[in-house]
Amino acid sequence: MKVITIIGTRPEFIQIGPLTKSLRRMGHTEILVNTGQHYDDNMSQIFFRELDLPQPDINLEVGSGSHARQTGQMMMKIEDVLLEEKPDYVVVYGDTNSTVAGALVAAKLHIPIVHVESGLRSYDRRMPEEINRVTTDHLSNIMFAPTDKAIKNLMTEGIVNGVYNVGDVRVDVLADLTTNATERLATLSSDLNLPDGDFIIATIHRAENTDDATRLRNIVEIFNHIELPVVLPVHPRLRKMMTEHQLTFSENVYAIDPVGFLDMVTLLHASKIVITDSGGLQKESYMMKRPTITLRDSTEWIETVDSGWNRLCEPDQDTLKQALSDALNNIPETHPSFYGEYGVGERMVKVLVDALDSQ
Repeated sequence: MKVITIIGTRPEFIQIGPLTKSLRRMGHTEILVNTGQHYDDNMSQIFFRELDLPQPDINLEVGSGSHARQTGQMMMKIEDVLLEEKPDYVVVYGDTNSTVAGALVAAKLHIPIVHVESGLRSYDRRMPEEINRVTTDHLSNIMFAPTDKAIKNLMTEGIVNGVYNVGDVRVDVLADLTTNATERLATLSSDLNLPDGDFIIATIHRAENTDDATRLRNIVEIFNHIELPVVLPVHPRLRKMMTEHQLTFSENVYAIDPVGFLDMVTLLHASKIVITDSGGLQKESYMMKRPTITLRDSTEWIETVDSGWNRLCEPDQDTLKQALSDALNNIPETHPSFYGEYGVGERMVKVLVDALDSQ
């Protein structure tokens, strides 16, 4: 079996491990194509090193640009690769421009598409990610859904064939990293001069929060006056927009450079609570049983909200203060296993082999 896997962003670098390692361990051929959507070293190469992943076989080096230009350049370069390699499957992950570009090209070349992390819905069409994930699901032949809720979302849209709940790939990823993260804490605390005692881990990177001057100013002001220290790996987009709007953090905010995934898991493990606008971190914090506040008005991980472990919150000082109090003082007694059990990668390979054999 020959598979081409298309990736380009930090979340995808993190997610490929279970399937990539299982494919190669079981004797199948995988060609890893990196579009270059994230091209900063801390946002890309460090993840391959820390997660013990094979380096990409092909680098398209597309880089940044508007959604249309970036996706269009990806499609042209991906088409050349697919025409030359003629794989049995094209595998795409999540909801990025790399994802939808790969799916569109494969669909037009009649190559079966495998969508990992299928069926997620925020029902907010203002999010580019929502457009990408819906489009990719409707083009895909095999959809690996991480939860029962994702399966139901697909059924609502009339997608019932080729859908499999194999669990979430990050179950495997986090299980493989937990020991390393625990051992890493002392060194990381010293290297980054982390605060003693309890702290909040925060990430802000979405355009709706960084590119809106009023919204961004509110977030900075909130972080500057939270009672607990805030450890904030600063995304390049956040740094750029803070400079543009002449915003600064107080001493309460430990603004650090972007970190690799192992260090992020280490910080998450050591934290008291999470504040984020990231999709992946919401899920990781749930898996590690950390109360979370999401600075968005919708989420694709709705089960984390329904369970009481995650709270959607607008970046308003009074609203966030109340959400923090609720999160710290009302930790749920139960923690449902929404995301399945270890062994996700091997389950996905079995599905792909069986589907190919039945053609």
